[in-house]
Amino acid sequence: MDSPVPHVIVATPETVKIAAASRTKILLYCSVIMVALNFISPAVGFHVIPLSFVLKNKLHLTANALATFALWAGIPAYLSFAFGVVRDFWSPFGMGDRGYYMLFGLLSAAVFAVFAFLPVSEPMLLTLALLGTFCFLFLWAGWNGLGSVIGQHFAMSGRISSLWNFSGTVTTFVALLLGGFLSDRLEVMSTAGAVRTLFLLVAAVMVMIAAYGFLKPAAVFANLPSELRRPQHLSTDFSRLVRHRPIYPALGIFLLWNFSPATGTVLQYFMSNTLHASDAQWGAFNAIYSIAFVPTFVLFGFLSPRYSLEKLLWLGTAIAVPQMLPLLFIHSANAVLVAGIPMGLMGGIATAAYMDLLIRSCPKGLEGTLMMFAWSMYALAQNFGNLLGTELYEHHGGFPACVLATTLVYALMLPGILFVPKALIALPDGQHLAEGSL
Repeated sequence: MDSPVPHVIVATPETVKIAAASRTKILLYCSVIMVALNFISPAVGFHVIPLSFVLKNKLHLTANALATFALWAGIPAYLSFAFGVVRDFWSPFGMGDRGYYMLFGLLSAAVFAVFAFLPVSEPMLLTLALLGTFCFLFLWAGWNGLGSVIGQHFAMSGRISSLWNFSGTVTTFVALLLGGFLSDRLEVMSTAGAVRTLFLLVAAVMVMIAAYGFLKPAAVFANLPSELRRPQHLSTDFSRLVRHRPIYPALGIFLLWNFSPATGTVLQYFMSNTLHASDAQWGAFNAIYSIAFVPTFVLFGFLSPRYSLEKLLWLGTAIAVPQMLPLLFIHSANAVLVAGIPMGLMGGIATAAYMDLLIRSCPKGLEGTLMMFAWSMYALAQNFGNLLGTELYEHHGGFPACVLATTLVYALMLPGILFVPKALIALPDGQHLAEGSL
């Protein structure tokens, strides 16, 4: 676990000039795949809201039954790390991550197209959800691995992180709005017709993702390591991952940031039961809160080439710790909507900085494994944070206790930064760290 004294290499002016000339092409390539994947994500894609209303209104599931459906459908997400391991060991068609887009884009399209014509039932939809998530996680692992390699190789992890969060948030916002619009339109159709239309739309997007895998822009791939995976041994690489010191503080901070007892079910019940908010107001808060992150994502993209990640980690975390405290001072549903704006703004720099840190922390050749392990932790942190929140809300102090617990958890991220290897975060984007300095 000990690391030698770091020897840092700063990028030469020539290197920076070359990177700047192709940076726009690199970011454009990355943004397209990120938008596409978020648009059909099984968690926040455009089909999620319509499908939930099919289950509720057409198959007449109760609230508890719908929650149970979601719990079972999310099982593959808890095992995200396994998809990352596969990504680091296997190169479909010898084409690396592009092979994942082609293979699992087409496989996903075929799955949705076939299920579009099957009789609609709860077991059918659950099976589709499991198969669809299984295929999606291979696509997601391909992007996570490629995005991390690009961020490290071109010394632009901060800008990749900023683009990643910006694209994901804006796409999610649009997808949720489109999902609500589609849900209204599909409501007047038969159950079979609504499901068929929805699944064929998803299949069409999956085909486009598969086609995107055929693109190989030189600006992105010409100087990247070979897309053919090197021979690996699971036990050796597992040992190398465990001994890679930078992953522990990065994963710890990421876990704490996503463990939030005051959001999710607790906030929904507080708004509905105490503040008498409508379903529309709950939806509006989520939209406002998510889109409010965007300006500070953009700000992080501006700051990351100018200031070290260390400074941005301290700044972002200091701003983020009190993120939930505005909720202690609201007394109406409309006030919660207003509070969503500063809350979102307070979280943007921290979110982008933590993603930047994860990218920088990836051990060479195991980028997919670490990034997908982080998403496994994300799913677990969200669910267990939600579980703790409901316990506090119902039995131990109500909503204020949830807000204070979240603030305390966030405060633990500050000492966590002290455990991050200094060499890893000493430089801004565009400056390179010497190989083997960690």
